[in-house]
Formats: sequence, C-alpha cells, structure tokens
Amino acid sequence: MKKFTTLFAVMALAYAAASFVSCKDAVLTADKLPEAALSFIKEYFPENTISYVKKDSELTKTTYEVVFQDGTEIEFDSKGQWDNIDCKRTAVPAALIPDAIAEYVRQSFPGQVIVKIDKETFGHEIELASGLELKFDKKGKLVNVDD
Repeated sequence: MKKFTTLFAVMALAYAAASFVSCKDAVLTADKLPEAALSFIKEYFPENTISYVKKDSELTKTTYEVVFQDGTEIEFDSKGQWDNIDCKRTAVPAALIPDAIAEYVRQSFPGQVIVKIDKETFGHEIELASGLELKFDKKGKLVNVDD
C-alpha cells in the first residue's frame, strides 16, 4: 500500500510539473492569428484597432485573446473560431447574436443592447448593457437570469 501511495504522489507531482511547464502565454502580432480569426475581425470589427494579441497554450488547448484599443476583447480557439466577445459598453454586432436570443432581448428588454456573448456547452450566455446576464439553451430558450 505504501508503494502505491508513493507512486501515486510521484505521478501527481509529475503531472502538475508538466502542466506548469506546458502552460505558456505569449504576446503576438495580429498576423500570427489563425486565418479564420483574422477574417472574423476584418468582417465584424473592421474599424477597431488591435492593441495586442495574447496566445495561451495549455496542455490540452490553445486560445487567442485579442484586445482592441477601445477595450473590446475577443477570445478565439486554436482554429480561429470565436468563443467569447466582450464589447464592454458597445453592442456586439447583431449578426453574431442568434435570432431567437436577439428577438427575446428586443421583446423583453427594449432599448437594451447585448455587450457580451459567450458560447457555452449548454448554449449562450449574454450580458446586457445594464449588467443583467441571461443564459439561453442551444435553441435560444431562456434558462437563467443573473443580476
């Protein structure tokens, strides 16, 4: 039993060390982003100027965070597909919001704009300019409200 405990402890330490060593953050130039991310930025944020790009390499995945001079932040996966968009005080481009979610917000919160959208395994989480957070399932049905 003592050998098993020792072996388990050594394996846990080795895994922790490997995880620590393999987690790397790097600041990149925009041209190092995946092509899909560059195309996305050109299409939906053509007027925004990129402040910096950060690449986060972990043991099992790589993500890219793009921060614009106006404070807008977009997170992309390793293939350049967006995962999270935070426009701070301005509206997320309407074309990026699923129709059912946009319609729900129009009807239930007139005059409010969506300033943040996050893809989740259950669907989408959005934040309105008022700070109210709404969670929707994959079909665009409201499942939770958090203020």
